[in-house]
Amino acid sequence: MSDIVLSKGIRGNLLSLMSTADLRDRTQYRLSTGKKVNTALDNPGNFFSAAMLNSRATDITNLLDGIGTAIKTLEAADNGIRSIVRVVENAQALARQAQGSAATTARLGGVLPMVAGVQGAMTMQTPLTDLGFAATETITISTGTNRTTTLTIAGGMTVGNLVDAINNNTEATSATGTGVTIGSTAGADARALLSPDGRLVIQAIGTQPLTISSSNAGTALTNMGFDVPDRTKLAGEINVTRSNIAAQFSELRRQIDQLAKDSGFNGVNLLNADTLQAMFNERQTSSLTITGVRFSVSEDLAINDQQNRFQTDSDINDALAELSQAMAKLRSQSSAFGSNLALVQIRQKFTQEMATTLKTGADNLVLADMNEEGANMLALQTRQQLSTQALSLANQADQSVLRLFG
Repeated sequence: MSDIVLSKGIRGNLLSLMSTADLRDRTQYRLSTGKKVNTALDNPGNFFSAAMLNSRATDITNLLDGIGTAIKTLEAADNGIRSIVRVVENAQALARQAQGSAATTARLGGVLPMVAGVQGAMTMQTPLTDLGFAATETITISTGTNRTTTLTIAGGMTVGNLVDAINNNTEATSATGTGVTIGSTAGADARALLSPDGRLVIQAIGTQPLTISSSNAGTALTNMGFDVPDRTKLAGEINVTRSNIAAQFSELRRQIDQLAKDSGFNGVNLLNADTLQAMFNERQTSSLTITGVRFSVSEDLAINDQQNRFQTDSDINDALAELSQAMAKLRSQSSAFGSNLALVQIRQKFTQEMATTLKTGADNLVLADMNEEGANMLALQTRQQLSTQALSLANQADQSVLRLFG
């Protein structure tokens, strides 16, 4: 174009048209991409800052999958606990039902103690000496012909020590360090308990007769509530209702273990002592570690199987006590998992909002204002039309000079 001589007006109009075309192309590109900064050449500072913000937003967004998995794992564990609680409640109902069915095995139930200062107030802490027992005195409990347990009393022994010795058939130690000495022939099949109103109750496990006697002809057993006619009971029989309930109890106990084993999610089971870690930031410096429990009946829950087909009240009371303790553990752990779940959900929402904030910040640096760019395009189109018209007018002036030579 440098070889062609143009008038000053035409050259000015051409330059204006070229500038307008460049601006129109740039505006059109912004409208098509929606961005005012498309490359580092447009604005290096904004371009790289936006890239950094978008990169961090992507890293944080990727954490949401792991956080979501942690939430589902905690929900699965909580569902398992709530189901186990319902099973334990059913087991408690069964045990109480068995308790309501009168025992039919041989049973020795003393009346209230008749010793001054003890009447109506015998507890597990009552010293045996307060009831008239002497040191080295022996108590013999027999069920059947060859099943006998002999308990030798020592100083400092209490009613509770005596009950433990009968139930466990082992040496029971008092607070003073002395103990009940056990001598047995096969061991008597009997259980003992102290009733809520302060009566010592001894019950045979099977169908054999039950007898209690003392080496001292004194009044110790009478003082404990066992008068002479009340020291022997003939053979009893198995309570079928209690036996059937005991079988149902065993099945419920088995189901607890199965529920605990089935409470995992994505390979992590918080009821089977697994550990869950939820990561909360891209640098892996913020996290929550949740340690699981082993909710099996033989471990953390400690629910023993039914004993002696629930034929004695003592065995039923033991089962109810274990179920109550297990229920307390379940509720406590459910509360702990609930707190962890709430915390993870809070972090999930925080992560979502942080990712949104980062993306919005990046967009503010590079996105174009579509209203502004649309107005720019309209103005450029108008300017282009005006420049074209001006170029046409300038060209007409040159043509007028040419006609003078025509």
